Amino acid sequence: MQIAYPLAHGVGRDRVTVAVVALSATTALVHAGLTRGVRWAAGLSVIISGIGLLAEVVGTASGVPFGAYEYASGRLGPEVAGVPLVVPLAWTGGIYPVWVVAGLLSSRAGVRISLTALGAVGWDLFLDPQMVADGQWRWTSGAPGLPGLGEIPYTNYPGWLAVALVMGGMLEWWDRTAVDTRRARVVPVAVFLWTWLGSTLAHAVFLGLPVSAIYGFIGLGVLGIPLVRGLMARRITLRPLGHGTM
Repeated sequence: MQIAYPLAHGVGRDRVTVAVVALSATTALVHAGLTRGVRWAAGLSVIISGIGLLAEVVGTASGVPFGAYEYASGRLGPEVAGVPLVVPLAWTGGIYPVWVVAGLLSSRAGVRISLTALGAVGWDLFLDPQMVADGQWRWTSGAPGLPGLGEIPYTNYPGWLAVALVMGGMLEWWDRTAVDTRRARVVPVAVFLWTWLGSTLAHAVFLGLPVSAIYGFIGLGVLGIPLVRGLMARRITLRPLGHGTM
């Protein structure tokens, strides 16, 4: 579905966008359910999608914490307070693989939470320019942005960092309640690597967004580069002995 995105246009691209979000959120929740239990997966959804929806509703109404912006109406399905319901699902599908990778890089709670927040900002360095270019939302802040990404105010990034820190902290607490201790991580790591490297290629070659390709590669690379190095050196294992390949 993500490969189909640059090939689609208009209403067709909107449908592809919704399908990509639905599939990514489903992938995250199914993996979480199989490796940590259905109850834990439900909590994951409540934490990430719930905080994400709250942040988006407050953000579009007040400009806090991201800056002033508004969603295009009627393009991504049903809405709550001007926020498409697919948006909180996007938070779940995007944050979960980042959080899993952060846990592979460090078992210390504070470091994992911080890495999750940094990875979320790295992901948004791909997401925001792509969706703004497609007209899915529009910034009205007027604040300056990063060089080459002036249409996205700099306030967006500390806003993402703050929201993701809350999500990471809640997930770290919730993970202690997991009833199933299996930790096979092949799927979320594959999703993370696809998001990082695939988005870099898509932005640079297919979407005409070379600046965000560079920013996103560097941003998610904060987690991606040490992940790849750890996998190559076999310091990081994805399939615990005696368990499956999920």
